[in-house]
Amino acid sequence: MIAIMDIRIAPAGVADFHRVLTDHPRYWGERDLRSLHLLALVQEFGSTCLVARAEDGIRGYIFGFVTPDGTGYVHLIATRDDVRGTGLGRRLYKAFAEAAERHGAQQLKAITSIANTGSIAFHRSLGFDAKIVDDYNGPGLAMAVFHRALPLDVAWP
Repeated sequence: MIAIMDIRIAPAGVADFHRVLTDHPRYWGERDLRSLHLLALVQEFGSTCLVARAEDGIRGYIFGFVTPDGTGYVHLIATRDDVRGTGLGRRLYKAFAEAAERHGAQQLKAITSIANTGSIAFHRSLGFDAKIVDDYNGPGLAMAVFHRALPLDVAWP
């Protein structure tokens, strides 16, 4: 667990998962990504599915797991609309990277749509290499695929 200012980053529980889905628009705006939120991730990979809690609720979260080949894969990361630009996303990534390393990860990986320029810029700012991979998510569905070695040494505001 990492305590930063008034935010506590800790493993997500089932109640946290349901809270995130209830507040989905606060994290994702008009995009409906609820189908990407899998409760099984929280139940099976709880130590690498993290939430950033404060007195006013969950400010952000990162859900991921470590693959057998030692890759810390980030499935979802989101921050609430009122805390964007504060460095919380970087803090969540740092906490995930540390948890992934404890499970033997040597590298990180994430993906996003090629239209998600904000996510691409964010991952590049964390030192990820970005590559566009054609047909990654099916025929005609290119994705931006990110990789970087661990450790993740990042600073935040």
